[in-house]
Parts: sequence; structure tokens; C-alpha cells
Amino acid sequence: MSDAWLQAFALVFQPYNVVVMLGASLFGLFVGAVPGLTATMATALLVPVTFFMAPIPAVAAIVTATAMAIFAGDIPGCLMRMPGTPASAAYTDEAYAMTRKGQAELALGAGLVFSATGGLFGTLVLIVAAPTLANFALSFSSFEYFWLVLLGLTCAVFITSDRPLKGFVSLLLGLLVASVGLNNPAAIPRFTFGSVELLGGIELIPMMIGMFAISEIIRYAVDTNPQVHLGERAIGNVFKGIWGLTKKYPLQQLRGSVLGTLVGALPGAGGDIAAWMAYAVSKKWSKEPEKFGTGHVEGIVEAGAANNAALAGAWIPALVFGIPGDSITAIVIGVLYMKNMNPGPTLFINNPQNIYAVYLLFIIANLIMIPFGFLCIKAAKNILLVPRSMLMPVIMLFCVVGSFAINNTAFDVGVMLIAGFVAFVLENNGFPIAPAILGVVLGGMLEQNFVTSMIKSDGDLGAFFERPVAATLGVLTLLVWFLPLLMRRMRRLAVA
Repeated sequence: MSDAWLQAFALVFQPYNVVVMLGASLFGLFVGAVPGLTATMATALLVPVTFFMAPIPAVAAIVTATAMAIFAGDIPGCLMRMPGTPASAAYTDEAYAMTRKGQAELALGAGLVFSATGGLFGTLVLIVAAPTLANFALSFSSFEYFWLVLLGLTCAVFITSDRPLKGFVSLLLGLLVASVGLNNPAAIPRFTFGSVELLGGIELIPMMIGMFAISEIIRYAVDTNPQVHLGERAIGNVFKGIWGLTKKYPLQQLRGSVLGTLVGALPGAGGDIAAWMAYAVSKKWSKEPEKFGTGHVEGIVEAGAANNAALAGAWIPALVFGIPGDSITAIVIGVLYMKNMNPGPTLFINNPQNIYAVYLLFIIANLIMIPFGFLCIKAAKNILLVPRSMLMPVIMLFCVVGSFAINNTAFDVGVMLIAGFVAFVLENNGFPIAPAILGVVLGGMLEQNFVTSMIKSDGDLGAFFERPVAATLGVLTLLVWFLPLLMRRMRRLAVA
């Protein structure tokens, strides 16, 4: 193990990698600080650049940029009441209320410091839990993987949407897209409509870029509201009072970090849901719940810690099982496959130095977040004043080039544009797109493991419950499906 750690240090601490991380930090801070440009979009836009990188700098760029972007979303939320990323939306009103009270420095400082500490906590859990889970995963067969994928898809529907039916429809759309082409156990062309390009299926990366970047460009194009500017607002020392918050709210920091890591590890959840849940838990268990919404820092401490803890937590199922914890790791898994770092338990055995390098990258990203975040806050007014009319065409250019570069075909550009339009329509009608994305990513794995299991059991469905772990996962999945219905039925009977 010590040799693997030494190799990991050698892989990470190279001048080229340091330059990549610095550049990715600036990029992530810029994307996160511009309202509407999400951390997932930052990841999608980095993918074409990673084509020309070795595995470790490619992962370094993504890890650093996403960590920075998730924090930077707090800046416009605090100063303009316009969250830069969805993960910042949970406590935007709270932070903006603090700004109106003249406490912008405290709100931004709390978001910065506790995002970093939450990220370090999530990384610690990743380091401790991932190897244990990898050893456990080696005993998994197709039966366990089938239930695990099904449970992940189920959680995505129930967690990422307040309307599960709409989440389910979105999931089915993703599974439909995943079934296109020859990539199925029988290698039979499906839904190709005579198109040669569709025989290989629909590429994940152009679809990702379209659903996150192009949909936002369309949303900007149809938005008739005038752009809000920051104006002149001085920002002082953001670290003043942070030590006092650390001593006053230790339980909130720990609770937010734990909750963020656990929620991040659930497929389909991610930092957005973790922040909302952490803020809600903070308000419920606070000794001063009446202060929430009036500019109270307690909720920002807990939800800010949950933000970046969820980022590291989402890598646990991604590295161990190849199942994305959120839309960011869904893109990351595609990058890992391109770099021959195939996710799964064997990665921990065959290439442990690469895994340890990922751990180091997370630690470094969260440590450098503090100085870089401080500089970003100071420069916030200049960043936020970039006209979106100039920004969006540049993003569109990157999207087209990135999608075309994957297979050097205009077909992928068409996929990107159609996916962007579909995502725009879905979101405008209240349909979450996260289940659709997970359906595309996990659809093939679900079908492959189901068919393999049916062949092993000679068509006996009871075999899905014969192995202890498979039975546990199966019962848990069925409970998630039917327990809400049973409870609703019992409540109706009690009322009657």
C-alpha cells in the first residue's frame, strides 16, 4: 500500500498537473459564479479538453472545477439573490437576507470555509469506505448488480422530484434512449429507423452537453427579463467571525457533512438535494428556528458543508460499482472509461495508485478552495458583470466543438441540439432531467444484468432472492416502491 501511495504522490505532484488544477480552479469559479451555469455544465464543457490529457490530470481538472463551481454558486446567490448553481439555491434567500443586513462577508465566509471542511469530510469517508465497499463488491454477481441498479434508479425518481410520477416518466425516457442501437445482449438493432449512426447508440457526452448547456442557452434566448447587475457593494474580510461560528455550530457542521456524504452516495441525489435536505434539517433541529429566513447563518453552515461533502460521496458508488451518484459523476464515469480507468472493484486491485491519486486530488481541491475562493469573492463584481449576451455564444461554440470532436461527426452535434431542446421542454414543465440522465447511463447495465441473471436461473425469478445480499437489496427496492402506497392506504382506513 505504501508503494501505491508513493506512486500516487508522484502522479499528482507533477508541474503539469499543478498547472491543470490551477486552470481548472479558475474555470470552475467562473462557471459557478455566473448564474445559471452549473457545476455539471462545467464538467460537461471540460470533457472535450480531457481528450488530450492523461488519466490523472483529466480527473484532476474535473474534480477541481466541480468543487470550485459548487462553492462559487454561493457568491451571486448571496450578493444578487441569483444562485450560481442549483446546490446554492437552498440557502440563497438566507444569504441574501444577511447581505441586506450588512453581513455579506459572514455569509460568504461561512459558505467558503464550511464547503471546504465538508468536502474534506466527504473525502475522508471516500478514503475509508471505498476500499471496504470494493472488497464487498467483489462478491457481487449479476443478481446483486441488477437490484443495486434498480434501487439507484428508484431513488433517483423519489429523491430528485417532488412529483415521483414526473420523475418516473423522465426515467422511462432515459431508459428508452439507452435501448437505442446494437448495445444490447442480443445485439439486435433497436429504434435505429434505418440510420447507420444510430446503430452505435446515442453518445452520452453530446447528450449531457445538450441537456445542461444547450438547454440553458435556449432558456437565456427566450428570457425577456432584464439582466440584473451587482452594482457597487464593498466586501470586507470574509474570514472574520468564522472561528466563532466553528465553535458555536460544531454539530451543524458534522451533521451537514454526514448528511451530504450519505445523500451524495445515493444514485441520482447529489449536492442539490443534499443542500436542501441539510437546510431543512438545520431549521427543524435549530434552537432558533424563528430566525431562519431573516438572515441567520446557521442554515448556511450546515447546508454549505453538505454541498461539497456530497461531491465526494457521489464518487463512492461511481468508483466502486460504476454507478453515478449524481449527474457530474455520470459524466466522470464516461471519462474514466475513455482513460481505461474502468470503475469497479478491480480498479482498487489492479491500479490502486490511480485510486489514491483521486483521493489526493480531492484533498488538494478542497484545500486550495479557500485561497482561490477568497480571491473569487473579491473579484465577484467583475465576474458577474460579464454580459450573458457575450458569454452564451462562446459556450455554444465550445458545445458544438466538443460534441463534434467525440466521433468527428455532425450527427453528435444534432444529438446535442435535440437533447438540449428536450431538456428545456422537460424542465419548463416540471420534469426533472436527472432521472433521464441516470436512465441513459444505467439502462444498459440494468438490461445486461437482468438477462444474464435470467440465463443463469433458467428463467426462475425466485433466484433473484436466493442470495442474501440480493434478497436484501430486492426487499429494500420493493419497500421503496410499495411502502408509500401501503402507508397511504392505512391512513385512509384509519380516517374511515
